[in-house]
Amino acid sequence: MEDAAAGAIMAARIAKDSKASNVVVMDLRDISYVTDYFVIGSGDSELQVQSIARKVKEIMDDSGMELMGLEGYNNARWVLLDYGNVLIHIFHKDARDLYNLERLWGDAVTLEYDSV
Repeated sequence: MEDAAAGAIMAARIAKDSKASNVVVMDLRDISYVTDYFVIGSGDSELQVQSIARKVKEIMDDSGMELMGLEGYNNARWVLLDYGNVLIHIFHKDARDLYNLERLWGDAVTLEYDSV
């Protein structure tokens, strides 16, 4: 498994272990020049969104992945952690329904991360 895929799967597992709901990994390699993978998860409150994002960042940083950008943490409606070839989106559940990235990027392949 390539490094980006391994990073995306690791991020998904961290998010799920941190109580994120509806966690998905989307393979965008064939449809985007911006990034290779999206990891998307949701929290029920701003505090939970921040907690999930903080834990994902902590473990990803400890693993040696370089954080290139962090957006939305203070408002905690949509937190974006940018690791270059892996973009991690942690949404408040209401914002996730509104933006619906899975529909927007509907051509992407969704990876199974629990069985890898």
